[in-house]
Amino acid sequence: MYIQQLYTACLSEAAYYIESKGEAAIIDPLRDTEVYIALAKERGATIKYIFETHFHADFVSGHLDLSEKTGAPIIYGPEAVTSFKIINAIHNQIFTLGEISIQALHTPGHTLESTCYLLLDAAKTPHAIFTGDTLFVGDVGRPDLFGGLHTKEDLATLMYHSLQENIMPLPDAVIVYPAHGPGSSCGKNLGPNTFSTIGEQKASNYALQPQTVEMFVQEVTHGLNTPPPYFALNAKINKTGYDSLDSVMQQGMTALSIEAFTEASQQDVIILDTRPATLFTQGFVPNSIFVGLEGRFAEWVGTVLPITKPIILVAEIGKEQESITRLARVGYDNVQGYLQGGFEAWQANKQKVDMIINVEADELVMDLNYDEKMRVIDVRKPGEYENGHLKDAELMPLNTLTEPLNIAFIDDEENLYLHCAGGYRSVIAASMLKAQGYHSIRNVLGGWGAISKVENAPIEKGKAVA
Repeated sequence: MYIQQLYTACLSEAAYYIESKGEAAIIDPLRDTEVYIALAKERGATIKYIFETHFHADFVSGHLDLSEKTGAPIIYGPEAVTSFKIINAIHNQIFTLGEISIQALHTPGHTLESTCYLLLDAAKTPHAIFTGDTLFVGDVGRPDLFGGLHTKEDLATLMYHSLQENIMPLPDAVIVYPAHGPGSSCGKNLGPNTFSTIGEQKASNYALQPQTVEMFVQEVTHGLNTPPPYFALNAKINKTGYDSLDSVMQQGMTALSIEAFTEASQQDVIILDTRPATLFTQGFVPNSIFVGLEGRFAEWVGTVLPITKPIILVAEIGKEQESITRLARVGYDNVQGYLQGGFEAWQANKQKVDMIINVEADELVMDLNYDEKMRVIDVRKPGEYENGHLKDAELMPLNTLTEPLNIAFIDDEENLYLHCAGGYRSVIAASMLKAQGYHSIRNVLGGWGAISKVENAPIEKGKAVA
């Protein structure tokens, strides 16, 4: 028996490769499926099954492409309805894989079709459970993403019974392999590890402590942040199908000359720059939106960019394919091409460029006393702001900058100083404001991490004043 967790940090997503006696199964694959095919080939195995724990909202799964390329059937739990052929596993159904077997456990709560997969070893002893978004390390899946006619309280009640009846009775030594790790928006506060055991979770996970169903529902439904806007679209894509990644790549990997790129940019498109923030601020194609590959790329693309608009790319040379792949992982399939030769070619051709002024944290603090037109905008999340912020800094979380009403309250005559925690989100915000016509913008290098270390910085805690 062989198990490998394939973890993608920028999505906080875990897919799994399971193998026994030359037969393999893949659980919750990403859309770029070659890694699973290559792993099976390297190990001399054949992919027999593709298991999906539920309809994912935070990424487009690779189930269709992987099934097309391997012939393996796609397996969902009960109540899953799709536009393509699947096997609906019934509760407790067994699937054999070499000397081991995989038992489907229907665990509604996060979604109605949510299903965990219990791995039984050759002796039929429970060895590991692949919990999808039902059970995380230190948390459980949020019940407010796919309710339909069901309220989040209805789904939380179902989750309580799923955990009590299907998870809690398992032996303490059973390994827990969830679909997500820390940073995922599919839970409230996931722990730092990407796997655990049933025993550890019984001891430490708030959701598995002795409590009534009423207490559980109240706890699980409290304090849920608004999910990223692309979640509902990704869930729909996973149910109804999508174009093959190969066709998406073929279109996106079209090299655009300076002339072709300029012509395309005059249309209703998004110019997306995926280079590092340090390079972007030094110079970029006017009206570009920055979302760098070095951060939580997919999450912020899905938060700040409309999914239906065509995209033309500016990427580091050699990073074009990675950019297109990572966009496709969250359903952004409409890349029309990339700037041939990158920004260097644009600059060498003496095309018009824009830039963002960077300032050090101590310069920001000093300017507080002298710049009468200064306006400090903190683009972190409310919880980050409440734990510490500059006095008089305005909280304007990055996700809210997509709302025209918020931007309307920004005066173009003001000197805007933007910061986040470390400098990634603030550059996204700066690029968005630049594209809206605001130009007196300064990005604070190092963000709050640097600001909080400046001597005499006027720091306070508490909620933003409305």
